[in-house]
Amino acid sequence: MKRIRILGFLMLMFPVMLLSQGISNLWLMGYGGNQVSPPFGGIDMDFITGTPVISYVTRSMEMSRAVSNISDANGNILFYTNGIYISDATGDTMQNGSGLNPSVYTSWYPDGLPPPQMNMIIPDPGNPDLYYLFHTTVDDPFSALLTRYLYYSIVDMSQNSGLGAVTTKNQILITDSLSTSNLTACKHANGRDWWLIKHKAFSTLYYLFLITPNGILGPLIQNIGKYRINDAGQAAFSPNGEYFAYYNLDGQNADIEIFNFDRCSGLLSNPVHIAMLDSATGVGVAFSPNSQFLFVSSTKYVYQFDVTATNIPSSQTTVAVWDGFYSPNPPLATLFNILQLAPDGKIYIGTGNSTLHLHLINQPDSAGLACDLVQHGVPLPAYNFNSLPNHPNYFLGALAGSPCDTLTSLATELIINHKLNVFPNPNNGYFTLGFNPQKEVGILEIFDAMGRRVYIEKVAQWSQYKKVDITNLPPGIYYCRINWEEDVASVKIVKE
Repeated sequence: MKRIRILGFLMLMFPVMLLSQGISNLWLMGYGGNQVSPPFGGIDMDFITGTPVISYVTRSMEMSRAVSNISDANGNILFYTNGIYISDATGDTMQNGSGLNPSVYTSWYPDGLPPPQMNMIIPDPGNPDLYYLFHTTVDDPFSALLTRYLYYSIVDMSQNSGLGAVTTKNQILITDSLSTSNLTACKHANGRDWWLIKHKAFSTLYYLFLITPNGILGPLIQNIGKYRINDAGQAAFSPNGEYFAYYNLDGQNADIEIFNFDRCSGLLSNPVHIAMLDSATGVGVAFSPNSQFLFVSSTKYVYQFDVTATNIPSSQTTVAVWDGFYSPNPPLATLFNILQLAPDGKIYIGTGNSTLHLHLINQPDSAGLACDLVQHGVPLPAYNFNSLPNHPNYFLGALAGSPCDTLTSLATELIINHKLNVFPNPNNGYFTLGFNPQKEVGILEIFDAMGRRVYIEKVAQWSQYKKVDITNLPPGIYYCRINWEEDVASVKIVKE
């Protein structure tokens, strides 16, 4: 099997809908994969020619909503996961690929975790053989159904004769009360690094991590938007990276928030909250290829919003009402559930049940009913339980003209240690840094967005906190770095 090659910057300039091949062209689906004949089995949906080719396959791995997979630049599958284990290209368990997400809840679902967006694959920006798998489960299934840990594992495709091996597994990136799903990512404005986003449950906080060639920076913690309890749903960045949508079922009420997103700083802004007032239980959301329209599923309805409108809530248009179709018969209704923008520029919608169909939006760049949503328009050779892959836009390039559209910014040169935290953030210039105690005296340096050092002070040995006052400096983005003799930690702050 061929190893993945880094796409050149020319390729990165093309939007995802113009590419007929690449790392996200192959969708692996199927429910009941251990069965040997239809209507049970695996499903491959291959966009390599620009038109999807759907085929029945015999596959050991069973899949629910929590599914991610990745191919090489030529469209050859590298590995995939259902949140329980990782499989290699042969369909066998990858070397050291079992035992993901240790939890009682995980053991309850040996055929794949059911919530959406519980895992995502991000190529290592600094090594073409390495891939990060970020993943979660439910760690508190007996009370609040909370996710307590955001994990990462590392797959090295140079191992095991090119079939790959998991060289790092179940490493805890953060411990907190976290939303059950809604894990997604967006390219940094330099076109190489990645922003990974996760919401903190029972709060208004978002955690953002920056994935760089030197490791993982963060978290950047932002306080913005609606207070949310422990929720589950789907989140999405627009293909151009300018918008972020967070859709969830919060208790008995479904709602959506739409933000502007700064790919350079990683900051959300201008939240627009929209309550779904139709007793919604669906949790699907996806942007159109041109990033103008947002599609939202609501069990029996699909809505469209124009995110460029002056009044986004008033742009709401109903583009589908469930037509009562069952596949193949009751009670397997073809309702509306999770959504995914595909490499052919169309949006595919799961049905919320184990059915033999997907829904399809043929013209998602068109307003209103012209988007041409065809209910149960994609027949499948086997049952599928909403197994649409959680793919980010792998092909988003650098944001030309932004302050960080090159690969020379200070943030990518820092040695990464995710154990340095800052609170509050954003702040008014007065904040506290938290870190692991060190036996040596440290040196705290703060740099502005241009890389100029604007602050320097000693940090006492064995200390765990450092209060900082930069209220005399102008608002903006700053980078804090503490140097000990054998360790360096860094974090980004925002002064408002």
